[in-house]
Amino acid sequence: MAKTEMIRARTEPQLKHDVENIFHLLGLSCSEAINLFFRQVKLHNGLPFEVKVPNKITLQAIKEVEKRTGLTKTKGTKDMFKKLGI
Repeated sequence: MAKTEMIRARTEPQLKHDVENIFHLLGLSCSEAINLFFRQVKLHNGLPFEVKVPNKITLQAIKEVEKRTGLTKTKGTKDMFKKLGI
């Protein structure tokens, strides 16, 4: 068996619960997901995704979604694309 190191981290209970449910759907344990993330960091020699401070427009959109205001309901993908003009 390969030698291993222990990682200890603190996180919000609800966030942990939500993420564990997603990992379960993906067939991953928390340890496997963390190792996958670490391997991607090593492969990319940095974070495997872009990290930016959101601009004012994005921050406003985030606030609206959190408050569930300014949302447009659609009946499906065709209706969504029609409303988007695509």
